Formats: sequence, structure tokens, C-alpha cells
Amino acid sequence: MKKAAIIGAGIAGIATAIHLANKGYKVEVFEANSYAGGKLSEFWKDGFRYDAGPSLFTLPERVEELILKSGKKVEDYFSYKKLETINKYFWEDGTKLEVSADIETFASQLEEKIGEPKENVLKFLKNSKEKYDLTADLFLTRSLHKAETYFNKTALKAVSQIWKLELFKTMNQANSSKFEKEKTVQLFNRYATYNGSSPYVAPALLNVIPHLEFNKGAFLPDGGMFDITKALVKLGEDLGVKYHFNKKVEEIIIDKTHNKITGIKVKDTKLENVTTENLDFDVVVSNMDIVHTYKKLLPKEKAPEFLLQQQKSSSALIFYWGMNAEYKELDLHNIFFTKDYRKEFNALFNGKTLYQDPTVYIFVSSKHIKTDAPKDCENWFVMINAPHNLNDGSQDWDSLIKKAKQDIIKKLERILMRNVEENIISESILDPRKIELRTSSLGGSLYGNSSNNRYAAFLRHANFSKTKGLYFCGGSVHPGGGIPLALSSAKIVGEMIENA
Repeated sequence: MKKAAIIGAGIAGIATAIHLANKGYKVEVFEANSYAGGKLSEFWKDGFRYDAGPSLFTLPERVEELILKSGKKVEDYFSYKKLETINKYFWEDGTKLEVSADIETFASQLEEKIGEPKENVLKFLKNSKEKYDLTADLFLTRSLHKAETYFNKTALKAVSQIWKLELFKTMNQANSSKFEKEKTVQLFNRYATYNGSSPYVAPALLNVIPHLEFNKGAFLPDGGMFDITKALVKLGEDLGVKYHFNKKVEEIIIDKTHNKITGIKVKDTKLENVTTENLDFDVVVSNMDIVHTYKKLLPKEKAPEFLLQQQKSSSALIFYWGMNAEYKELDLHNIFFTKDYRKEFNALFNGKTLYQDPTVYIFVSSKHIKTDAPKDCENWFVMINAPHNLNDGSQDWDSLIKKAKQDIIKKLERILMRNVEENIISESILDPRKIELRTSSLGGSLYGNSSNNRYAAFLRHANFSKTKGLYFCGGSVHPGGGIPLALSSAKIVGEMIENA
């Protein structure tokens, strides 16, 4: 039986382990932390449970597919529900918008609250679906680094209708031409943040993202987002996957004579007397950030510097607040917009700093999962976009965080007209430095490279290597970051290894 090592128990690593176990490999996963999930993890504090990272769940069929292809029943591992209300939006002028999951209702809401003609919204969402249908199979399920990807019916169909993709417009340019109201443009520009980019630079092709949320639906696992991690780890273990926690991979070992991997060097981080050992494997898949994979695990190999030096995605600053009050104004997902979106993205990507009037996102899982907070309380996941950590001392994160907290509280208190600060009884903070430390993502960038380039899809590292037996999965390589794309990268790697 061939042996495969997965470096990192992020969601892509977990899914890759399942794919390989189903193909007959003996799979072992090595994780430096004491827990699985990477960014998709959870923690408890003072009686409050928080999903630590991703909070929006789309394309649940990607999870179900893994379970079904493993010969198991979905209900034995995973359950979730579709949201009736996707988001609540708040603006400084008092405008509030509750977004229904029904697109006809949503379009009517925009027309009533903002004055955006209903037909503009419906036409946009139809176009978003068309973009997705034309590109999903090409970009999300195949390697862009293989010639055969471009010589098939799917590719030819996309080329024949390439004008629909608006390849030479930015997201903001496209949205400004489709909508009459600035608030509508801002609402749909926000989807650039779903892969850590700026709508003023990123290509209009990213307008495929709203299709996932509106046309296909937004969901919530019954026990919170961490249920995804728990379900897939259990599935892997039932298939024979072995997990090693507190085991840090120090090096990927390569036989230079035959240009193939032979195994990994592993360090046990829990033992007082740190020990390392070399372990033999036929296949190694790195779920670690691609930059750190080369710099730390493959220091003797020639790195593709051009790809590694692409602009990184944004990071996040998150306050986890235990609130001793319930806010009827809020739902599961809530967005409080900045007055000037362009200035906010300019601060993030050009100034490499936090904006003084940030767009604030609040995720309150206790709205649906009552056990996530004590009675009459709520668990607030309060996030603003942040630049990635430059690691050069130019960003005074402690001062930035202190000021950001003040700016966020003032903003929420203005819009909600309540004394928010007095309700905070518990707090934890996650900033780009900690994200990098916990997940090995360069500078804490959430999605690897940004998409602030019309060729960004082609500037991610391939899922394979010139070295036989070495592969890459996760948000820093093709096809990109976020749960659905991470699962896609795992599937691509699994098929590559099967066909190698």
C-alpha cells in the first residue's frame, strides 16, 4: 500500500486526505497545532463559543460529495440549514436592508429601500450565474497549468462567449455600469473581499461570487462552521486516515538523483526534549502556505519567485466579544458600511494600514445556535478587513488595534443608537500576526495572493510540482482561498495523484 503524507490539517489538507484514502493510500496528516481545521476552527471563552475563522457557508454539496464518494451517508456526518435571511446591511444615513434569500424578494427590497430598479438586480444575478456556468468547470475543477484544460468543450464554450466575462473591466467598473444607486454598487463591490481583494482593481469576473450566495444559497451547519471540520476529520478517520497533532514538519526530503520525494522530517512540538525523525512516504501534499512551503520546507529547491511575490490578499482584525445583551436589530450576518469604500481599500492595499472608518462585519451564531452564548447573551464575531502583516516593523499593530476598537465601537453606537461598549463582558482578539503564527499563512493573508490583477487566476502556483510525488493544496495555490475553493484544490490534487 502506498503511503501519503499531508502537511497541515487545514480544510484542504483534511479533504485531500479523504480523497487519497478513497484511492487506497495509507494517509497520515501532520499538524503543528493541537487541533484540526486551520482557519476553520473554534474556541470557547467565558461560556461563549466562537467560530474562529470563516463564517459563511456556500456550496454544501462540496462537503456532501466527499461523504457520498466515501460510501457513507451524509446524515451520519453532517447537517445544515439554508438561511432565509442572508445578510443585514446598515449605512450611516440610517438606511437598513434585510436581504432575503429569495432573489425576487431581495430585488424588491433593494427597489423599495434604496431605489434600485428591480430589473437591474435580477439581470445582474442572471449574469452572475452565466459567468459561473461558463467558468466554474474550467477554473475550479481543473488545473490551469495543464494543456488539456484548454482543449475541450468547456474551454471552447467559454471562449465563444468570452464577452460575457467582462475580462477588461474591474468589478467596480462593471457594477457602476449596471446599477443606478451607489449603495447597490457598494453592496455588490463587497464580494471582492470574499477573496481578499479590492473591487477597484480586481476583475469583474469576480462577480461570479454573488451567484453562490443568492442563486445557490447561503447555509449554516447545525453546530456552527466548525462542524465542517469535525465532519470531515471523522470521515477521514473512519477511512483509516491517521492524524498527528503537535507534529511540525521541518523539511520535505527529496532524492535529487531521481527527482522525487522520499518523505518528510517531523518535529514533535509537545515534548520537552524536542526530537525529530525522518519518515518515508511515496507522496507528500503540502497544505501549508506556498511561500512558507518553499522557504521553510524546501529551502534547497529553486522557488518560483515571480509567483511567490504576487500581491498578497488582505487579512483580518477580529474581536470576539461576549455580549451581556441581545440585539434584536441584528441577524446572523451583519454589515455596517463605511462612507467611502474607495478610501478604505486604498488604505488597506496602498497604505498597508487600517482605515479610520472601516466596514464592520458582525457574525452572531447564537442567533441560530442558542448554546453558543449564555441565556440573554450573544457571541459577536466582529471583523474588519486588514492589510497583511509586512513583518518589517512598519505597522504598529498594538496601536492600530487599540484605535480600531474605538472606531468600531463608535460606529456601531452611532448606527445602532445603543451603548455597545457597556455590553462587552468578554473579549479575545485575532490579528494578522496571530493568524500567521497559527496558520502559517504569509503575513496572515487569508487567501494567499489577492485577485488585484486581471491575470490573477493564472498567477497562483500549480497544484503539482516538477518533483515527482510532491503536490500542493489550499488557499494559497490554485484555484484560491475560501472553503469551496480549498475543497476544489483537494479534489484536483486527488485526481492528479490518481492519474500520475
